[in-house]
Amino acid sequence: MAEEALTVTGTVESVVFRNEETGYTVLSVRPVAEQVGDKRRLTVVGKCATVWPGEEITAEGRWIDDARFGRQFRAETLTCVAPTSAEGIKRFLASGMIRGIGPKLAEAIVNRFGTDTVRILDTRPDRLREVPKLGSKKCAQIRKSWSEQRQSHDTMIYLQSQGIGTGQAARIWRRYGPDAIAIVKRNPYRLAEDVRGIGFLTADRIALNMGIAPDAELRAEAGLLHCLRTAADDGGHVYLRESELLLTANDTLGIPVERLSEALLADAERQVVVIEEDRVYLSNNFADEVSIAVRLAALMRTKVGFRPILANNAVEWAEKKMGLTLASAQWQALHMAVSEKVCVVTGGPGVGKTTIIRALCEIFSARKLRLFLAAPTGRAAKRMNESTGFKATTLHRLLKYQPQTGGFLYGLENRIPGDVFILDECSMLDAALTRKFLEALPDTAVLILVGDADQLPSVGAGNVLGDLIASDVIPCARLTTIFRQDASGYIVRNAHRVNQGEVFETPPPGSDSDFYFMEAMDPAKVQDMLLRMVTRRIPARFGLDPTHDVQVLTPMRRGDLGTDRLNELLQRSINPSGAALVRGATLFRERDRVMQITNDYDKDVYNGDIGFIVSVDAAGATLLVDFDGKLVEYKQDELDELTLAYACSIHKSQGSEYPAVVIVLHTQHFKLLRKNLLYTAITRGKRLVVVIGSSKAVWIALHAEADIRRQTTLAQRLRRQLGKEEH
Repeated sequence: MAEEALTVTGTVESVVFRNEETGYTVLSVRPVAEQVGDKRRLTVVGKCATVWPGEEITAEGRWIDDARFGRQFRAETLTCVAPTSAEGIKRFLASGMIRGIGPKLAEAIVNRFGTDTVRILDTRPDRLREVPKLGSKKCAQIRKSWSEQRQSHDTMIYLQSQGIGTGQAARIWRRYGPDAIAIVKRNPYRLAEDVRGIGFLTADRIALNMGIAPDAELRAEAGLLHCLRTAADDGGHVYLRESELLLTANDTLGIPVERLSEALLADAERQVVVIEEDRVYLSNNFADEVSIAVRLAALMRTKVGFRPILANNAVEWAEKKMGLTLASAQWQALHMAVSEKVCVVTGGPGVGKTTIIRALCEIFSARKLRLFLAAPTGRAAKRMNESTGFKATTLHRLLKYQPQTGGFLYGLENRIPGDVFILDECSMLDAALTRKFLEALPDTAVLILVGDADQLPSVGAGNVLGDLIASDVIPCARLTTIFRQDASGYIVRNAHRVNQGEVFETPPPGSDSDFYFMEAMDPAKVQDMLLRMVTRRIPARFGLDPTHDVQVLTPMRRGDLGTDRLNELLQRSINPSGAALVRGATLFRERDRVMQITNDYDKDVYNGDIGFIVSVDAAGATLLVDFDGKLVEYKQDELDELTLAYACSIHKSQGSEYPAVVIVLHTQHFKLLRKNLLYTAITRGKRLVVVIGSSKAVWIALHAEADIRRQTTLAQRLRRQLGKEEH
């Protein structure tokens, strides 16, 4: 028989500990029993929305004896209300909750109004002028702060009553402010669109809890959008066939297809989706593809804004300037890039893409043209700068985000003043970012796109590089011959072998190499081998630092061999102690390697940026991260923008290179095992690649059916724009 819950009531003496992310709180409470002479102070632990010293609480739960902290009352439910006693009100006002009120002023206010103080502040705040020496300016400040805190408190209580967690409720309040309750009541599905960390499933649970019918039109319309977003986020699809969308939504929501068809038409009328033939797009995805096709066509039809370059002479000059002789394929690629208005140069590792970029930089800079080099990520831009000697930047920084407007400085109405733009790592380009970039280019500009079409496609929706090549209307040079000096090394050779569906070539036992495969079937053994490799063997053999030089890559986030678990194990081995902040189950410690997992334009850090925590202020609940020399501060409630990065997903590693890469590949990952996944992982390593896992997993990756082709229409739109549509 379950133990009966007990109830404790009392006044909060102090807040001993509080995690704003989870709402977990430790309180020192003076129980009601003190009124008859009991001087005890109780320790109450539980989750609550907001709490301040002086508030009165009612806690339901049971007593426990904690080995470390002693006897505690563990609350299953914890309810806080404004204090009713004069002493409680005085402590409440003096807690710092209300701007402008300190201990002395709190005492003066309570001396004037006694136990009626809370009612006066709620209904007659103008009476504050009755408090001696309290001026009108201070009165106005107190009235405003009191109103804000009461609204915040009431909102948090309401949101929690709808099953919304404390951290999520805090984000909802920050997003909507005093309008939060009205917005959530009117359309809880807005939460999935507006509030980071709240997805459709959470919003749907809230909506159903609020009494919205399971077949309501509001739910059907929101559910269809959810299915389209899921297809874009998980599969990179720009559209879904109407029949596929309706069946997916029916399976997800349990709403009849007929009802969903009506909701789809309503979504189209609201212009949140576009229906084209039997294809259904989110309106922004549709607009992205249309704009990309229109802008590329405009670029190709417009003459350059400078005196044309004689390609033969320029290529010969570049060879002499750089002291090399280009192979035939390289010569043709460079000739094309100098001659064409828009073109693509593609190929795998070691085939000379960087040489082409360097030669182009020399040619265009010799003509004193306004040249811009860019890449989708900071790491890729840094590599571009190091390999060419010319300044490179990220696309986001090139477009110049404006915090005051929430948009970019450059766009359709204000083009970047440039002549030539060279983009590297274009396999990472999704449709949304490509659109923003192309809209900012002057029509007279030259555009050269460089990338490896055999790598994983972009994280975001679209297949830009693949579609440009497939369109057959964009001039394209594909480099295949390996020229890099380290072509005799096993990293480059095995990357190309994997790309051709062939098994690894490994060195004879005992010989030195830059590529190793270590067989392990049991996940626990994989973990053990990984930890020994990263923390001991690689540092001892190659002199590489496990925090800064070694990157662990794995296909998935979850599971024994996913990034979450591996980061936990690696942090415990590499950086086990020190000042830390907690978010959920993750500790962020000083010296930890971390990754930004969202685009934060205000901080000027972007999805995939790697940094290192240089300091942790536990008292102030902030930490400082160094992103390649730029220090960025994170508050406690912003830590969901970060994740530990000792291990990261292969997809997140795109555009980066590391001195050493340790790849975990196991049959646990079978759903994601593909040739382009393994190929992308291997090409991240510069000096050393170690694959730990099973031969069976490697075989699956090499022989699995190709990724389901992303559903896009960019290639067709390009052909249509340039008058070369298939008949």
